[in-house]
Amino acid sequence: MDHSNKLLNIVIAEDDEDDYLLITESLKKANNIGSIHWAKDGEELMSFLDDCEKPDADLREKPSLIILDLNMPKKDGRETLSEIKSNPKRQSIPVIILTTSQAESDIRQAYQLGANSFIQKPFKYNDFKFTMDVLQQYWANTVKLPA
Repeated sequence: MDHSNKLLNIVIAEDDEDDYLLITESLKKANNIGSIHWAKDGEELMSFLDDCEKPDADLREKPSLIILDLNMPKKDGRETLSEIKSNPKRQSIPVIILTTSQAESDIRQAYQLGANSFIQKPFKYNDFKFTMDVLQQYWANTVKLPA
């Protein structure tokens, strides 16, 4: 089901390379993925978003969706999410929290800070892969994202 010819540019803020590779493997199944950018922590993500807003930035690279881990070095996902959602230029970018945390306080705080989804990372490979396939189907093929 193709809702648009627009290609999605996805930023994955994830410090675990294995998790990043699993997420990417699933996302690449969609036929409307334009680019996938990897930020290893919140500082890298914010730097990338800053670069996307520079006057000479390639508008085709503007993020359509951010997948954000909560527990990362340097700047964690909570602080990063708060910064993204407090910036009027970035507020409309959907942010999916993908984390090992199952703490009710993390879930509540993520939504209060503006997260669009909160997904706990499954521990088993097949469960993780299934969850990523569902995420890919929903965000790449079902919902309509802002331009």
